[in-house]
Amino acid sequence: MAEPSTYITLVSNDGFKFIVRREAACVSGAIRRMVDPRSNFAEAIENRCVLENINGVVLEKVCEYFYYSEKHKNAKDVPDMEIPPELCLELLVAADYLKSGSLLTY
Repeated sequence: MAEPSTYITLVSNDGFKFIVRREAACVSGAIRRMVDPRSNFAEAIENRCVLENINGVVLEKVCEYFYYSEKHKNAKDVPDMEIPPELCLELLVAADYLKSGSLLTY
């Protein structure tokens, strides 16, 4: 089995592509399972996940969160992440879909 790529591509339902570090994206339980090399899912083979339920604006904020979460993983006083109020509902839906429980706490 080949070594998994360091980066994966996340594609929104409106065609925006985000190239993120695999380790950061695996904050999401759904993405982690999709790109698990043992799964033999197309996403794991292609290092590409098409997220049909998430638009580009929301996926961009989700990707920001992946890096934010990774950066503050062991921090005690974590600053609030800036989230535009108009995105809150869509981000909650995306967090539920992606199984990113920690994103739901914001």
